[in-house]
Amino acid sequence: MTEHTLTAAVDTVAASFSRDRAPVLTVDPGDEVTVHSLDVLGHLERFGSGGAQGVPRLLGAGSGLSVCGPIEVRGAEPGAMLAVHLVALEPDDFGWTMASWQHSELERRLGVEAPETTWLTWDLDVAAGRARSAVGPSVELSPFLGVIGLSPAEPGEHSVVPPHAAGGNLDCRALVAGSTLYLPVQVPGAMLHVGDGHGAQGDGEVSGTAVECAMRSTLTVDVVTDRPVPTLHAETPSGRITFGLSPDLNEAAAQALEAMLTWIQAEHDVTRPTALALASACVDLRVTQIATPVWGVHAVLPPGALD
Repeated sequence: MTEHTLTAAVDTVAASFSRDRAPVLTVDPGDEVTVHSLDVLGHLERFGSGGAQGVPRLLGAGSGLSVCGPIEVRGAEPGAMLAVHLVALEPDDFGWTMASWQHSELERRLGVEAPETTWLTWDLDVAAGRARSAVGPSVELSPFLGVIGLSPAEPGEHSVVPPHAAGGNLDCRALVAGSTLYLPVQVPGAMLHVGDGHGAQGDGEVSGTAVECAMRSTLTVDVVTDRPVPTLHAETPSGRITFGLSPDLNEAAAQALEAMLTWIQAEHDVTRPTALALASACVDLRVTQIATPVWGVHAVLPPGALD
């Protein structure tokens, strides 16, 4: 195993996914990569509750979301899956959350639409495992990466904002250290992107942002071909997870459940109706995020739920 380091810089981050972008790092299956990513907007300095206006950003003012990559994995070809094992995730000591910034129907419904964005800043105490907000209340730190994804096969540049069939901006709070995410490879080399560190987040990411922060992430990658589910899925400390992605939350829920039934069938050698009956006794459906135009639902089979 070779150990690599990738640090956010102008020439190591991307503001979109593209199958044609040259890799910033090439690794072998089994290698370990430590990624030092900035927050998803690339802020270079801390700021206060008055907001980030005028704060320098890595790609300049007005730039969009950015993540580290692409990382090429030798031997990864379409038809295989890239296994990304999250070894360690350590957030920086500062984070922020925005509200009332999307000007969406949901914000109007909640009565929070406003001409000015509300910024809430946080002090992150990794040793204590808490994030203290500028207004007083604190939350438990539970760091994860909002973006873990591969370049899609379609030509052109693709926004980092919506998740897609090969991952991306999943914003799944269950993908903590100790998890392995399986991503369907779309292009030769897989072209992995990671970033969008979150210090804490509830299911749904209801304001459109989490506790956004810089992150030091250590991960290993492998290429596998024998997984029981052909779509995005994960093994996490909280259980086995399958994903559904769609602008329609009903469709996203159906996709996540379909994949979970496939997993249960493969594991227990039962008919699909029997798999559904088993799932009804123990599988949870959770809203992953409503922060992007493509909403997410994930199905969770807790450890030991089907012995």
